Amino acid sequence: DVQLVESGGGSVQTGNSLRLSCVASGYTYTMAWFRQAPGKEREGVAAADSERRTSYADSVKGRFTISKDNDENTLYLQMNSLKPEDTAMYYCAAVNRRYTRYPPLTKNEYKSWGRGTQVTVS
Repeated sequence: DVQLVESGGGSVQTGNSLRLSCVASGYTYTMAWFRQAPGKEREGVAAADSERRTSYADSVKGRFTISKDNDENTLYLQMNSLKPEDTAMYYCAAVNRRYTRYPPLTKNEYKSWGRGTQVTVS
């Protein structure tokens, strides 16, 4: 399993932007961002694979953009127009598998997880 390290979280005001980064210790085909707010289930936010196919949760479509740099083994999440309901711990996840359709947003599909980076929107 690869090691994943997230960065880029912080505290911002509503409407502002943040860019999260996740560096993997090695190559992995499919990567994703999940988030978990206090008292809530961990939910998929966006996923990307090495063919640049992407998936997004409905709640972030049009505001968040995921990208995967295959050369640098790095995953990014550009978050624009942030809302208080985006407040959560954001986790990077990875699995070295190609899915027939789009990369999944199901947490059980992912084998490696980072420790998370906190995003707070007020």
